[in-house]
Amino acid sequence: MADATQGGVVPSAYNNTGGTLPDWLNKGDNAWQMTAATLVGMQSVPGLVILYGSIVKKKWAINSAFMAFYAFAAVLICWVIWAYKMSFGDQLIPIWGKAGLVWGYKTMQAQAMLPATQTRDVPMATPFYPLATMIYFQFVFAAICLILLAGSLLGRMNFIAWMVFVPLWLTFSYTIGAFSLWGGGCLFQWGVIDYSGGYVIHLSAGVGGFTAAYWIGPRLTKDRERFPPNNVLLMLAGAGLLWLGWAGFNGGDPYAANIDSSIAVINTNICAAMSLLVWTLLDVLFFGKPSVIGAVQGMITGLVVITPAAGVVQGWASMIMGIAAGSIPWYTMMIFHKRSWLLQQVDDTLGVFHTHAVAGFLGGVLTGLFAEPTLANYFVARSDEQGAFYGGHVGGRQLGKQLVGALFIIGWNVAVTSIILNVIRLVIPLRMSENSLIIGDDAIHGEEAYALWGDGEKYDITKHGNSDYDDTQHGLGNNGLNVGHARPPAPAAPAATPPVDL
Repeated sequence: MADATQGGVVPSAYNNTGGTLPDWLNKGDNAWQMTAATLVGMQSVPGLVILYGSIVKKKWAINSAFMAFYAFAAVLICWVIWAYKMSFGDQLIPIWGKAGLVWGYKTMQAQAMLPATQTRDVPMATPFYPLATMIYFQFVFAAICLILLAGSLLGRMNFIAWMVFVPLWLTFSYTIGAFSLWGGGCLFQWGVIDYSGGYVIHLSAGVGGFTAAYWIGPRLTKDRERFPPNNVLLMLAGAGLLWLGWAGFNGGDPYAANIDSSIAVINTNICAAMSLLVWTLLDVLFFGKPSVIGAVQGMITGLVVITPAAGVVQGWASMIMGIAAGSIPWYTMMIFHKRSWLLQQVDDTLGVFHTHAVAGFLGGVLTGLFAEPTLANYFVARSDEQGAFYGGHVGGRQLGKQLVGALFIIGWNVAVTSIILNVIRLVIPLRMSENSLIIGDDAIHGEEAYALWGDGEKYDITKHGNSDYDDTQHGLGNNGLNVGHARPPAPAAPAATPPVDL
């Protein structure tokens, strides 16, 4: 076949002629950005839906998965009605944008331009695709932030209160962090580096979740003492979606299919792999066994730590960050947490404080150490952004900026999350009823994750029969994983035995 480009002829698929496509549209960038957004979306649905539904006790599987599923949908509606503009629109105050709609076709088909709030030092980014693509891309980040926060609250938060909490927290917490650090706000203009959400998403979710867990209160004592996953293999499937989806999470933030995107993706995987290995090694050294759940935690902390730095550090730095990601959050979760009276008072169900708040803070600080000047300039066109490792007063100043940025996010989320929950509790209980806490999904949703009788379901002889519950019937055997199934006594008088709460 002859080369179609000979004689200056360009195939129509590779140009924008034809009268329907604007000159600024780059099909490759647009395709990658929508793909990256979809990868991030799949981290939440089905990724975290599967992970949450499988890492908890069987009686909480549906409720945990549904909290994530609901948040994904609710955030999108809020995002296009008011929250996108509050995060990336014109400035209202130095930390917040003006609310506004972004669902008109003229708005969506216009070229993406951000931040809308102009700065003297940093030019406006003009990606070669429509604003509709950017709205979609930024939405999936907002959604996963709320879903990560939910990990601290599994197993006791009133679902109706959660339905109200999601739009309020998105509006008064997430949009503040997004505008301040990404949308042209004061921290963005000052030069705090948050490449892809170490502060905006992970530190916010970890601190917000920990604060919310304090106000909502703990799970039942027996749930806190024994909360084994109901399906470890499904948990790994969810974790795998989370890991590979991070290629879109960090690879999409240059807003183009460019060199920086490639660097961000490989750095992300290096850090995650190293963190997983370090966490697993520490489990073996201190506890004598390699834990699958521990490996997943190590994977997550590696992904979180590299997030604020993914496209601005070198490969060797990402490996060092992976070592820190697999060791420091491991210590805070496995050792320090058990010795800290304060941390023991708060029931953070999945340890989101450690895997996201501690890891997000750590990643932001390490960015202040390892941000390479040339790569930093690829990300933001400033001449004064480089890590302290590269010397000079500029590097030291960057580390200080990173610390101030983290403290702002921490303080804001503690205050706003507390206010939101104390307002909600005036009209809606934050916790489930005691009966619902005992029973779980069957009481809350009238649905069960598995068609098996077990922990949390009311024992009814007409439904479950009159024989002792036998673990071996479900393939667990005498040495199998104990997922919390109780063994009810065989009733002496079956016809007269009422249902018993377990």
